[in-house]
Amino acid sequence: MPFVVIIMGSKSDWQIMKECVAILDKFNISYEVHVSSAHRTPTRTRDIVIDSQNRGAVVFIGAAGMAAHLAGAIAAHTLKPVIAVPLAGGICDGLDALLSSVQMPQAIPVATMSIGRAGAINAAFYAMQILSLLPHYQYLSEMLENERIDKAKQLEQDTEAIRKEISI
Repeated sequence: MPFVVIIMGSKSDWQIMKECVAILDKFNISYEVHVSSAHRTPTRTRDIVIDSQNRGAVVFIGAAGMAAHLAGAIAAHTLKPVIAVPLAGGICDGLDALLSSVQMPQAIPVATMSIGRAGAINAAFYAMQILSLLPHYQYLSEMLENERIDKAKQLEQDTEAIRKEISI
């Protein structure tokens, strides 16, 4: 069965990437989680990518802070879609990671999400949009559409709650 692979540069990244996993769990998406560094364990990173791809991985998510070369290192070893989640850390509070992730050389694309929690959540949704193109995951299109409808309804409910509070 096709699955998503999440690779984080360090264990501390798990605090944010739990958000990504929670979304994948909610939609019953198969995934694996690994900790591997583009710089400290480049061979391990390559091996995870190649092994996962050979076993059916179709989307990779790389989450890292500071230099944030992890998603690029993943992309160097696969033709499958790679999503970067830049994480805060270092003196630039995530801007360095964002720029490292988004500035990829020609023909080695990486889809880069926003910094931190929102990026982790959007990485899960983007991975599911990619998966929804596959026969096994076609059901996702309707689920993703329903999720957007629910989010829109929630905004209407939030508006009404605020209006009630104002008139009190």
